[in-house]
Amino acid sequence: MLTINEIFHSIQGESTHAGRPCVFVRLTACDLRCSWCDTPYAFTEGHKVSIDDVVGQVKGFGCPVVEITGGEPLLQKNVYPLMQRLLDEKLTVMVETGGHLSIEHIPAGVLRIMDVKCPGSGESHRHDWTNMDRLIATDELKFVLKDRADYEFARNVVARHNLIGRVAAVHFSPVHGVLEARQLAEWILEDRLEVRLQLQVHKYIWDPATRGV
Repeated sequence: MLTINEIFHSIQGESTHAGRPCVFVRLTACDLRCSWCDTPYAFTEGHKVSIDDVVGQVKGFGCPVVEITGGEPLLQKNVYPLMQRLLDEKLTVMVETGGHLSIEHIPAGVLRIMDVKCPGSGESHRHDWTNMDRLIATDELKFVLKDRADYEFARNVVARHNLIGRVAAVHFSPVHGVLEARQLAEWILEDRLEVRLQLQVHKYIWDPATRGV
C-alpha cells in the first residue's frame, strides 16, 4: 500500500520533458519544509491505495509518461516496487526527489530528477551530498532559486561537482513570483553557464494555486 495525495493527467511543467502530457502520482508526506513549497497540502492529505490500483489508474489515462512526486516520494518504501511495476508496463517513468534521501535504490531505468536545496529554501543543510557520487548520465538536477545568494550557491555547486556533462541537464528555476526570470537569465548569460533556465510551465497555463494540474 501507498499513501497517495493525488493522481492526475496534466502537462509536464518541468525537466527536459516540459510540455509533454504526463500522469502525476503525488505521494503524501515530506520531511522538509522549504520556504517556497507550493504543495504543502501533500504533507498530510492522502489515502491508502494499493500498487495495483495506482498502476491501473495510471494506465487508465492512456499516457506513456508518468512522474512520481510528492511530498517526498522516497519516504514510502513501496514507491520502489511501484516504480518497477510502471517500468514493466513499458512507461517512461520519472521520479522527483528532494535530494536529502539516497537515490541508490531507485530502479534502473527510472529518470531521476533530484533537487539540490539552496539556502533560501531553509533546507540546504539537509542535502545528502553522497548522492553526487551516485549521479549517472540520465539524471537531471534542479536548483530552485530565491535570490542572488541562491544563484551563487547553485553556481558553485555546479562547478565543484563538475555537473555539466555528467548529467542530462542542470536546471535553474526561479521561485515563481519571487525571483524574476529575466534577472536569472541575465545572471546565467553573464556567467556563461551551461545550465537551463527552467520556468514552471503549468503555472503559466493555469493559476499557480490550482491543484491537480
